[in-house]
Amino acid sequence: MDLFRKKSAESYIQEGLAGDQSTKLKKTLGAMDLTILGVGAIIGTGIFVLTGVAAAELAGPSLVLSFVIAAIACVLAALCYSEFASSVPVSGSAYAYSYTAFGEMFAWILGWDLALEYGVAASAVASGWSGYLKGLLDGFGIQLPTAISGAFNMSEGTYIDLPAVIIVLLISFMLTRGIQETARFNTIMVVVKIAVILLFVVVGIFYVKPSNWSPFLPYGMTGVFNGAAAVFFAYIGFDALSTAAEEVKNPQRDLPIGIISSLAICTVLYIIVALVITGIVPYGLLNVTDPVAFALRFVDQNLVAGLISVGAIAGMTTVLLVLIYGQSRLLFAISRDGMLPKVLSKIHKKTQVPVVGTWTTGIIIAILAGLIPLDKLASLTSIGTLFAFAVVSLGIIVMRITSPDLPRGFRVPWVPFIPLLSAGACFYLMFNLSKETWQGFLLWLLIGIVIYFAYGYRHSKLNK
Repeated sequence: MDLFRKKSAESYIQEGLAGDQSTKLKKTLGAMDLTILGVGAIIGTGIFVLTGVAAAELAGPSLVLSFVIAAIACVLAALCYSEFASSVPVSGSAYAYSYTAFGEMFAWILGWDLALEYGVAASAVASGWSGYLKGLLDGFGIQLPTAISGAFNMSEGTYIDLPAVIIVLLISFMLTRGIQETARFNTIMVVVKIAVILLFVVVGIFYVKPSNWSPFLPYGMTGVFNGAAAVFFAYIGFDALSTAAEEVKNPQRDLPIGIISSLAICTVLYIIVALVITGIVPYGLLNVTDPVAFALRFVDQNLVAGLISVGAIAGMTTVLLVLIYGQSRLLFAISRDGMLPKVLSKIHKKTQVPVVGTWTTGIIIAILAGLIPLDKLASLTSIGTLFAFAVVSLGIIVMRITSPDLPRGFRVPWVPFIPLLSAGACFYLMFNLSKETWQGFLLWLLIGIVIYFAYGYRHSKLNK
């Protein structure tokens, strides 16, 4: 039994260019589309929801340092993703990269890990989206029945978060209409949320009290690193761009541009918002579900706070869109390799998207979002993302040794130093997450390994 059989980068590329037409995606995206998709994927729940909890419970005003540390880890990983995306421009992201670098067993584990990342992240974002919508409706005097307003919790009388379920299914429907239509909608939503963030900064900066930044390190440097591990969730999404590789016109050039530029834009915005929000409100009061809007209500800017809620809803809509998109393309890639049922990689003749895979993704995410609380979802997403980033980083070193002549549109500088630093940073942040998060993550990987031996290995195309 060869658990480490590899799929060459050349065969992956050839399959994408001239493979079975029934599993071939349409190339329509450019560098600007990817950058906008990246911003759409990154800015959402992390900035509109998690900033409050992370400031109140973990880092205080030094949350800005947490964002910087998390950003550094992401930039290092982004460089590694950019090289892989430019040299193996196929759907599947870290799954496909691991297939070429480490072999099938590792590829399956990474694919299963990414399924956790995208699926659970999308569910968490849908929960945050629902929270902002309910807050907006409350402002108009509209209250949803308790039973359908939150994840399952008998003590509070909630059974299902219906708004979260509905938004996931609506976005899944939109994704089945085609990637061009999806990109247009994403662009409109990104413009709205960037405008709202800038509005928050422009209005909020006049209410900043430097005294609120003291003490700057209320939880010490331990709090800063714990905060970095928690807000790492805010940066996930740029890696989803690599799942779009087969739908990009010039992936060798455009994917690195899209990944790095979107991450840079979002990092700057995160740092500015963290400074302003902790400058307006004493950090201990920020443990709320809508901290950005709350900060403006705190200084009696209720009208602007209402606009912020609209922007937050738009922001989380785009994150949800890209995550569901990434998950469906991941299932498409694994299915095309034979390790999941073939129906997940079948392309609709008219829209040229994997319709069954998209609906499968949407339904699973809708169930998770409707029934599981947000706080249980975010930490699992962070550990899954960090693990994927670490493995991709190490894969760069392996590919430089095993495939030195592989054409690369982008090359990570200072190999192996940068990839090792990236992997080390990711593993360090992983170890700052809770024991319960680790237990859930290891249980998920164990389930994945069982499925691989029960189905994936026997049905793999490399087994034929």
